[in-house]
Amino acid sequence: MTTPSPLKLKLQIMCGDEIAMGPGKADLLDAIAAHRSISAAGRALGMSYRRTWLLVDAMNRCWQGPLVATTPGNPKAGAHLTPLGEAVLAGYRQLQGDAEAAASAGFTAIAEALLPAPLPPKRSEGPA
Repeated sequence: MTTPSPLKLKLQIMCGDEIAMGPGKADLLDAIAAHRSISAAGRALGMSYRRTWLLVDAMNRCWQGPLVATTPGNPKAGAHLTPLGEAVLAGYRQLQGDAEAAASAGFTAIAEALLPAPLPPKRSEGPA
């Protein structure tokens, strides 16, 4: 069994003050691709309908074109990633992998030497 890394990276790509892409938005794009529905993707991730649509709107505004397209009123109504959306998602996932590999290689030895041993699990405090 491998020990989890003490290092946690959270990469965000900014568009002014707006997060154009981050881990949650990338997960949402993955879910939209899998479910072919914005609302179904949100449900799968435990997000409210409103929150899901706000995230999609932000992504669609931040890039040179929309990352998600919808086809309302069509018998096969739903949503899908645009070619730009697929490219942005693939690029972001590559960036995540590269950053994690670089950080892990550079930080693991330092962490092992300087961080204390992992804490034991918390005990539930019941009546005394």
